[in-house]
Amino acid sequence: MKTLVNIFIAFFRSGMLGYGGGPSSIPLVHKEVVETFKWMSDDEFSDVLAIGNTLPGPINTKMAGYIGYRVAGLTGMLTAIIASIVPTIILMIVLLTSLSKFKDEPWVAGITKGVIPVVAVMLAVLAWQFFQKSKEGLGWGISILLLVASLSLIEFLNIHPGIVIALLLSYALLKPNAPTKDHGQKERSNVQ
Repeated sequence: MKTLVNIFIAFFRSGMLGYGGGPSSIPLVHKEVVETFKWMSDDEFSDVLAIGNTLPGPINTKMAGYIGYRVAGLTGMLTAIIASIVPTIILMIVLLTSLSKFKDEPWVAGITKGVIPVVAVMLAVLAWQFFQKSKEGLGWGISILLLVASLSLIEFLNIHPGIVIALLLSYALLKPNAPTKDHGQKERSNVQ
């Protein structure tokens, strides 16, 4: 029961504070799942994020469903999904009823403009953490090459990010594995 309460708290907090949709909630989900409750590692979280981005629908809900299921099965999945959508429902009801009276006021537009830099910083910090993790696994050269190639494909050629992620996942799954040092030594000893 305590696990379900923790799942609800984690996804309710990230849903309530994730102003601006999925991209702004990803760093919050990361903080809850990896740092606060330690349900998965950074690498596992980045894998879930990559796969979640290739699927249609809101990223926060997809991640909540998967992580909730992984932590506590079907009830965990339902708890996480409910916790991730309840803040949106509450905020939509409250904000639409109260802000509709003030929608043309400059301070309402200022709220939206003020949140954008904060979301940008949160995403930049998360991107930097992922880049450092990729450096450990791939090295600086390949990490920078993939960064530049992905940026070029998405920004300059207007290829959807889901397609870029699917291509990279396909390459990772289909590429031949390099022989390990031990494997090479065994082959040489068999020849002699």
